[in-house]
Amino acid sequence: MDRQLKGKHDAMSAYATIRTRSAVAPVRRSFEPALDPRVDAIVAGLKPAEPLHCLRPQVAKATARHFVRAFRGDVLYAVKCNPEPRILRALWSGGVRGFDVASIGEVRLVRQLFPTATLRFMHPVKSREAIREAYFQHGVRAFSLDSLDELRKIRHETDGAGDLALVVRLALPKGEAAYDLSGKFGASLEEAIALLRAIRQTGALTGMAFHVGSQCLAPAAYARAIAYAGAIATSAGVGLDILDVGGGFPVAYPGSEPPRLQAYFDAIEAAVGALPPELTPEVWCEPGRALVAASTSVVVRVEHRRGNELFINDGVYGSLSDAGAPGFRFPVRLIRPSGEVSGEMSGFVLFGPTCDNVDRMAGPWPLPADVREGDWIEVGQLGAYGASLRTAFNGFDRAHLVEVEDAPLLQTAGHPVFEARR
Repeated sequence: MDRQLKGKHDAMSAYATIRTRSAVAPVRRSFEPALDPRVDAIVAGLKPAEPLHCLRPQVAKATARHFVRAFRGDVLYAVKCNPEPRILRALWSGGVRGFDVASIGEVRLVRQLFPTATLRFMHPVKSREAIREAYFQHGVRAFSLDSLDELRKIRHETDGAGDLALVVRLALPKGEAAYDLSGKFGASLEEAIALLRAIRQTGALTGMAFHVGSQCLAPAAYARAIAYAGAIATSAGVGLDILDVGGGFPVAYPGSEPPRLQAYFDAIEAAVGALPPELTPEVWCEPGRALVAASTSVVVRVEHRRGNELFINDGVYGSLSDAGAPGFRFPVRLIRPSGEVSGEMSGFVLFGPTCDNVDRMAGPWPLPADVREGDWIEVGQLGAYGASLRTAFNGFDRAHLVEVEDAPLLQTAGHPVFEARR
């Protein structure tokens, strides 16, 4: 074999060892539906030694139905929030037909599950390969952008297509949301004006989008952002075909009771109605947390107690990322299939299973004072980002998954689940 052929053969052999791995659904192990689909019965029978993800598809379906009926515009579920196929199917059953996708992996997943779904690629920075595959193989026609470079990229990779909807992502100042999203993406006022004019010249549908931040507690934040978008469009002299008000719609957590969702919808509708007459956009939104937070709980096991500190088998590198540095508190309850539980309550600190010191959840978490090794704790409101942010750090990447019929651990007036069940 001559040197050139040998070199090519070696290169091909090396290439053959490359393997790809897709992490569409981070929960790696699932079970068939239980004979008794209640959390306590499943824990008593299974005695899970690893985290148990308890899905409530009926809750996701009811929440989606409520949201779709109440919001006057197109509802796009933000797939990154929870890509579990069973939850996606429940949202579809509840009337969700549009999806905010942010990667080609999410595009492929949703298109495989729902061939007729509307997919909108709302990540402002995309690879050329992702744009091309999304457009030519999966029928994606709407793309977000925040720079002229991205506009040129989209135009080039779609071969100058004439059926695009191009949506400019606006930069907003830091707001009142639990998670600020103002630092990474977004065009400034001057950049947005230039982009709107450039998009209009291509003949594409022209839109604007913003994100007020995740778990936004102020309906007025949407009204301010809508007025800002309208002022930019007026300055550009460009009519808007689309106005995407993003996500950020909140849910209740212990110690945090946001305004009713209807207050957000009313604020958005009033602000859109106050736009100049020449601006009559189609309105989109991208809810994630508000649709799925109540749809999942996670059952963890207590492995050790040290005073008021409990070591459990899930943590910030698993389903409880938001309970770490962000300081979210979730509803909890003790499960002890054999034996009585103390009526006295105490506040506890939780530690996850890894050997990293940051794997700590300060809480305090209110639990019966006699909690001990071998008890299980159900943690609610984890349908949003619980499963999707799991990692394999320290090898703690396994979990069980089961469907249950229990009500969510936390139900509050104004929440879609509560309203839908009345």
